[in-house]
Amino acid sequence: MKTELLKKLGRINTIPAGWKLTTVGKVCKIRNDLRKPLSTEERAKIQGAYPYYGPTGVLDFIDHHLVEGQFALIGEDGDHFLKPEQKAQTLLVNGKFNVNNHAHLIQGTEKCSSEWFFLYFHHRDITHLISRQGASRYKLNKDTLSKLPILVPPLNEQLEIYKLFTTWDNAIEKTEALISAKEKQFEWLLNNLIEDDFKSCKKTLSEYASIAKKEKILSADGEKLLTVKLHCKGIEPNTRDIKVVLSSKGRPYYQRLAGEFLIGRQNFHNGGFGIVPSELDGFIASNAITTLELNQQKLIPEYLLFHFSRKNYYLRVGHIMDGTGQKELSDKQIMKLPISAPSIKVQQDIVLKLSSAKEEIKLLQTLLDKYRSQKRGLMQKLLTGEWQVGSSQLLSEETCQELSREGVA
Repeated sequence: MKTELLKKLGRINTIPAGWKLTTVGKVCKIRNDLRKPLSTEERAKIQGAYPYYGPTGVLDFIDHHLVEGQFALIGEDGDHFLKPEQKAQTLLVNGKFNVNNHAHLIQGTEKCSSEWFFLYFHHRDITHLISRQGASRYKLNKDTLSKLPILVPPLNEQLEIYKLFTTWDNAIEKTEALISAKEKQFEWLLNNLIEDDFKSCKKTLSEYASIAKKEKILSADGEKLLTVKLHCKGIEPNTRDIKVVLSSKGRPYYQRLAGEFLIGRQNFHNGGFGIVPSELDGFIASNAITTLELNQQKLIPEYLLFHFSRKNYYLRVGHIMDGTGQKELSDKQIMKLPISAPSIKVQQDIVLKLSSAKEEIKLLQTLLDKYRSQKRGLMQKLLTGEWQVGSSQLLSEETCQELSREGVA
């Protein structure tokens, strides 16, 4: 029996001392008797203060509750099973609430707490253990749920591990909230430091720039592609095969240099523009991407990037683009884009403020990525018993770096 369960667990070869390898049905209570299916129309007639849960979150609020206490929820069906690393597979709910018939309710016992079930299956891939319904849906019925293998440490250790992950989650949530606040602050700065001159401005980009002339690239020897990302995310390498690209009868390709300002003519209104970074110097791109040659005595590239990056600017450009299907901004239209640039000194001051705000967000995002990676690594160590709770209380910087490298959900 244990041999079969170990096989189902996958990477686990040994059971830690004091832990037990068993099944969900033997250590947890499955309280599906508390579920109540209610249609959207039925819920609309009984709106209230009590949450009504589905497998991945709150669906509605109604005027009464059937469940009270702390329970873990796991979906009976849904596409969230397909992406266990990105999407949570379980919820931990406490208080007075209701659950529909698409989620199982797990009540803790003296053998296995609801917190442990929630943690153990939170990002666990169980698709190899459950039945499939079509190409993209899985079904976890009650019988299969009761037979799912689970490693269970002593109850006090379960709760200590949960406390540790709660601390990690709090750090992640606070960092996410701080990033959100900083992003709002950046948007405010962006829209207040740069004047909205789309309609009132009499000057155009032609006073500050021209369309750069390029020679066609005919050979694929040593050449690499770049692409302009959408939503103001800049320039990045293109993974398409360069030889296939150049051998096709499509658009001609041209070399782009570090520091050049590029505009994706078909996607300007989706934030498709940016400055070529130094690491992509010499990469090539099709003539669907226009290169601007700026008069840097009047306009610096970084200021133009922030000027274009305001949503209330680039979204409006879609209205002047040519075409009925795949619209495209012509070079002539690019030169007519309204812009009134202040003095170079003012431009530099604005760029410094906005760049500092953006760098702060980038540093926080890096910190958030580390927290998430370290949490995944820690979860892998603790949920398998490879690390005991006592040895994980104090995490050195070296250990955190190891978790970041090894972290898998």
